[in-house]
Amino acid sequence: MTKLFALAGAFALVAALELGPLGLAWAQDDSDNSADSGAVQDVGQSAPTGAPQSYTTPPSAPVLFITSVEVVQTTLEPKQAIIKVRGLTGSRGWSGPQLVPLFQGDTSDGILDLQFIAQTPDQTQKAEGFVPIYAIFPLDPGDKMPKGIRVRGVGNVMLLTQLPGSIETTITKEDGSKAVGKTWAEKGTAPAGTANVVREEDMPRNFRIIPPKKGVAGITHNMNRLNFVLGEDGKTITWAFWE
Repeated sequence: MTKLFALAGAFALVAALELGPLGLAWAQDDSDNSADSGAVQDVGQSAPTGAPQSYTTPPSAPVLFITSVEVVQTTLEPKQAIIKVRGLTGSRGWSGPQLVPLFQGDTSDGILDLQFIAQTPDQTQKAEGFVPIYAIFPLDPGDKMPKGIRVRGVGNVMLLTQLPGSIETTITKEDGSKAVGKTWAEKGTAPAGTANVVREEDMPRNFRIIPPKKGVAGITHNMNRLNFVLGEDGKTITWAFWE
């Protein structure tokens, strides 16, 4: 079985795995579309006042969602299995995607547990829709096929148990691209499908609402957190950005 490395945080993993086959991953071309990504245009520096300063080396973090997991078996020698995973980030600017083992050692159930990570953008990004991202994880030639592949993102996890094979899902969470100008509705205050409303139930994990008359502890560099700034009425969304 491919040697697994200890996951002592996302930063340590990226450094430890640069020399191994895990480095064989790349961002999906911008022309790649999914049902949830929509039409995404190039984004310049779109950040509200007080956005975090640029990092010399952007940190790595899990991507927002996993949308598909596929395992293929090559036919030419030396034969090997290749794990292909697609996901979504909240904004443009993510780079260096990798699939990394969640922990060290073989599991008792025979499932290979992976986390999909990438380098985050170095500054706040305007919410303009989810962006597809893609990575691969080749097993060493001759390795025994796992009983299953589990891949984790921030907002979901997918498990593939028929190998070779594939599974996929559709993400329906709010991406923030059409939120500005709509009314914010707290959980239980608006039924699904209500026009011109953004519901709390439809938000991705770790979102933040910024009311007009409340301070904030600060803007941290969490590019998986969608922020909505409310207008003076305390209801209308005036700005949407990934922190």
